[in-house]
Amino acid sequence: MYVPKHFEETDRGVLHALIRSHPLSTWVTHGATGLIVNHIPFLLMADAGPHGTLVGHVARANPVWHSFSTTESSVVVFQGAQAYVSPSWYPSKQQHGKAVPTWNYAVVHAHGIPRTIEDPEWLRNHVTRLSEEHESQRAQPWKVSDAPHDYIDKMLGAIVGIEIPILSLAGKWKVSQNRPLPDRVGVAEGLNAQGDARAREMALLVYQQSR
Repeated sequence: MYVPKHFEETDRGVLHALIRSHPLSTWVTHGATGLIVNHIPFLLMADAGPHGTLVGHVARANPVWHSFSTTESSVVVFQGAQAYVSPSWYPSKQQHGKAVPTWNYAVVHAHGIPRTIEDPEWLRNHVTRLSEEHESQRAQPWKVSDAPHDYIDKMLGAIVGIEIPILSLAGKWKVSQNRPLPDRVGVAEGLNAQGDARAREMALLVYQQSR
């Protein structure tokens, strides 16, 4: 990933926070016939290894679990806030007109060599943690124990666990840092004025980088 220095984010806490808030990843790995791409929600085990460990699962019917490379790193891409930026939001555009559109985004790339896990107890613990993570804010959270035991056993038999110890993390926060402060303020105000959650999320990142 091309990362100019002014867009680079290296704080592990910040990178981990994006992974947790945007867990649906694009997982890219090498296979015998080329690259394999899947979209997998991963849980982050922050204290497992120097950079953390990603854990997820795929359908047993998905050939990726027995065809990915065990010698070359996969890359797992977590896409955070992103939004189109209009040059009309820059005060400097009114002064000299030297402005063009761009796209702001925050993204994390996690690299690591995956392994498969078929142990039923591990899988049960994994889907329990995954459910608890995403059900915790609901008024009536669903639990694995809500379903019949034999049904869950059948469902567990249809998946394979994936664990990726993270060897390296790369973060890119392209949030208008290359613009003068008045332009950054203009971008944040323009995004907020759009009124949608995605734009507001990016506006917050622009504000944070402008302090």
